[in-house]
Amino acid sequence: MSGRARLAVCATAATVMASCALLPLVDPATWLFQAAFLLAVQSGVGALTRRVPLARPLTVAAQALVTLMMLTLVFARQQAVALIVPGPEAFQHLGTLLQAGTDDVGRYSIPAPLSDGIRLMLVGGVLVIGLAVDALAVTYRSAAPAGLPLLALYSVAAGLAGGGAAWLWFLLAAAGYLMLLLAEGRDRLSQWGRVFGGAPRVPGPDLATGAVAPVRTGRRIGAVALGIALVVPLALPSLDGGLLDGTGRGVGNGPGGGGTISAVNPLVSLRDSLNVDEDRTVMTYRTNTNETQDLYLRIVSLDDFDGTAWKPAQRHIQEVPKTFPAPIGLGGDVRRSAIQTRISAAEWYGQDWLPMPYPASKVDISGSWRYEPVGRTLVGDHGQNTRGVQYQVTSLMVQPTAQQLADAPPPPASLKREFTKVPESLPAVVANTARKVTRGSANQYEQAVKLQDYFAVSGNFRYDTQVQAGSGSAAIARFLKDKEGFCVHFSFAMAAMARTLGIPARVAVGFTPGTPQADGSMSVGLRDAHAWPELYFEGVGWTRFEPTPSRGTVPAYTQSDTPGNDLPVVPRPSDSASAAPSTAPSASESCSTQLRKLQACPSESSAAAVGPSDGDWPWFKILGLTLAGLLVLGLPLLPMIWRMRVRAVRLGGHGRTEADVPAYTLAAWLEVTDTAWDHGIAPEESQTPRKAAERIARLGEFGPEASASVYRLAAAVEQVLYAPRPRPVTGLAEDARRIEGALRASASRPARLRALLAPRSAVRVAWSTAAAWTTFRTRLSARLDTVLRRPRPSGQNP
Repeated sequence: MSGRARLAVCATAATVMASCALLPLVDPATWLFQAAFLLAVQSGVGALTRRVPLARPLTVAAQALVTLMMLTLVFARQQAVALIVPGPEAFQHLGTLLQAGTDDVGRYSIPAPLSDGIRLMLVGGVLVIGLAVDALAVTYRSAAPAGLPLLALYSVAAGLAGGGAAWLWFLLAAAGYLMLLLAEGRDRLSQWGRVFGGAPRVPGPDLATGAVAPVRTGRRIGAVALGIALVVPLALPSLDGGLLDGTGRGVGNGPGGGGTISAVNPLVSLRDSLNVDEDRTVMTYRTNTNETQDLYLRIVSLDDFDGTAWKPAQRHIQEVPKTFPAPIGLGGDVRRSAIQTRISAAEWYGQDWLPMPYPASKVDISGSWRYEPVGRTLVGDHGQNTRGVQYQVTSLMVQPTAQQLADAPPPPASLKREFTKVPESLPAVVANTARKVTRGSANQYEQAVKLQDYFAVSGNFRYDTQVQAGSGSAAIARFLKDKEGFCVHFSFAMAAMARTLGIPARVAVGFTPGTPQADGSMSVGLRDAHAWPELYFEGVGWTRFEPTPSRGTVPAYTQSDTPGNDLPVVPRPSDSASAAPSTAPSASESCSTQLRKLQACPSESSAAAVGPSDGDWPWFKILGLTLAGLLVLGLPLLPMIWRMRVRAVRLGGHGRTEADVPAYTLAAWLEVTDTAWDHGIAPEESQTPRKAAERIARLGEFGPEASASVYRLAAAVEQVLYAPRPRPVTGLAEDARRIEGALRASASRPARLRALLAPRSAVRVAWSTAAAWTTFRTRLSARLDTVLRRPRPSGQNP
C-alpha cells in the first residue's frame, strides 16, 4: 500500500473513531455502519481522482458530488432521477428530512430514536466531516489542521451526551488523530529514503531501516500529550472536573451531587405516543381516593417560552427532602385533602422525570433521585430512571372554588415577571386573539375560563393527533388559524395567550388519570400521554386547566353548571375477540419510533425483527446503484480522464540513466503531437520531427518561446532516433507544457472545450484495443493450429 493510500485509510478510520462519540445520542447505533460504508466510498473516490491526477479542488469537488449522490440514493431515491441524481424534488425532500430531524432533536430526550431525519443529520454530518478530514490530510497533505473538524465532531457529541463514558470517546477520537499524524509523518519521511536513527544499542541486525526512530518518537509524544490532557484537568483545583469526570453536576447520567437541571425538553414524542396502535401500559397505580378524574400524573412543567418551544428552565436541584415544603401560593382557606398513591412503572418505560400527582408533599422511593423545588419534580441522577420502579406518593387534592379563584389578589411581582414573559417574535395575532376572546372579563379567572372554553367548546377547534406539532414563532399563529391539533397545540397556545394577558402560566407534561381496572387499580398507557396548561392564582397556587377537547376532564372550578360534569372522555378501542384475520398492519409493522425507542415493539420471531424492511435497502444494492450512477455520470468524462492520466504518465517522473532517455523523450514528443491533434492539428506520420515541429509552430501560431520549445523537443527526438548514444536533455516536460499552453491560447473557446472533453487523440484507445485484439486472435489461432497439427504417437488411431 502506498503512503497516500495508507494516509487515506487512516483519515477514514479517524473520522469513524471520532464519530463514535455520537453513539450515546441515538438508539440504535446502526447508523454508524452505514456512515462508515459511505465514508469508505467517499475515500475511494478521492483515491481514484488523485491517481488521475485531478487538480486538488477538482478532487474535493468530485468527492462532494459523489457524497451528495450517495445521500440522495439512501434518503431520497424515490424523488431523484435514476435513483441517484438529485433534482429539485430530491433537494426538497432532503430539506424536509433535515427539518424533521431538527424537530426530533428538540422533541426527544437522549438517547433519541433513529428517525429518518436524525439519521440524515448524523450520516450527512459524518460525511461532511470525513470530506474535510480527507481533503486536509490526504489531498492537501496537511494532517495537523484535520484535527479541527475531528475536534468539532467530538465536542458537539460530548457536549450533548455527557455521561461517565465521555473519556472513552475522547480516547477513541484522540487515538484516531494520533494515528493520522503518524501516518502522515511516516509518508513524508519515506519520501526522503532511509532514516538513520543512530547506532543500535545492542548487537544485532540493523534496525535503522525505514522510519522507525521518528515513528517511535511520535508515539512517545502522542502518549505524553494524551496523558497530560487527561491528568492535568483532574489536578487543577479551579476546575469542576477532568475528562474522566463525566458531565459535571446535574441530572441525567452525570455524577450529580447538586447543580442544575439540564434544559432537556421532556416532550418525548407525545404525538407518537398518542398514535400507537398498541396502547402499551406505562404504569399502574392504586390510590385511596375515589375522585381519580382529577388525578393527573405530572412529570414536569415547561416554564421557559422562547418563541420557538416551551421547555424546562435551568434550575437548581437538591437532595429529596423527607417532606416537601408547602406549595407556593396555596392559602389556608382552600379546601384540600391528603391522598396516598402507590405507583408501579413498567419494566420497559424509562423516563428521567418521575410521574406524580400534583402537588406532591412526600415521596418514598429508592434509587438516586434529585428534587427541583420550583416545579416540585423529582429527576433521576447517575443514570437513574423510572424503569420498573415502585414508589409511594403523598399528595394534596386541592379543590378551590370559582369564587376563591375570582377573588385572587395579584401574584408576587417576581413570579409574575418570570412567568408572563413572551418573546418579541410572538405574532401579534396571539395577543389580539386573547384580548378578543376574553373581552368583558371582570378578572383574570374569568379570562382563564374563557380561554379554556374557546379552545374546548366555542372556538370550533378539532382534536387531531396527526397534525405536526411544528416549531417557530409562527406555530401558535398557524394553529389559531387552522384550528386543529392535539394537546401540545392547545396547552401551548392557551399558556402563551394567558401570558399576554398578564396571567402567570406554564405547561405541564404527564399523563391523564388512566383507565380503572377490575381489581381496583388504575392503568396508564401511552395514549394517556398529555400536556395541559397551569395558571397561577395567588391563594390557590398553580392551577390546572383543560383546553384540549375530548381529552381528560374539565376541572369543576371552571364549569358554569353543576360541579363534577365532565367533557366526554376519548373513546378507547375495545379488544376484539374475533379470530378472523385482519387486513390491518401488525403491531410490529406499525410500531412507532417512540415504541422502538422504548424497546417495546412486539415481534412474532427474532427473524422477523432483524429482517430488512421495505424502506431499507441492503448494502449491496446501495453499492451497486452507487457504482451504476458513477458509471453513468463518468462515462462521458472517460476521454478527458484518460488524456489527463496519459499526460501525467508521459510527463511524470522517469529514470535518469542513459537507457531511460529514449523512452522519456519519445513519450514527451508523442504528448506534444497528441495535444496538437486535440486542438485540430492532425499528425502526419511521413514528416520528420523537424518538419512536424515547423508545421505545429506555424498552424498553432506560436510565439518565440513556444517555437523554441517545439524545435528543442524535435531536436531531442532526432538525437534519440539517429545518435548512437543519445544524451539526456533537461526540461522536456516543461517544453511540452509550454507548447500545450500556446495551443490553448491560439484556439477558440469551442476548440478548447472539445480538446478537454472530447480529445481526438483518445482514438488511440480504440487503436490499442483493436491491435491487442488482433494480436490475441493471431496468437490464439497459432496455438490452435499447433495443437491440431501435433503428430500423434505411433499406433494411436485417428
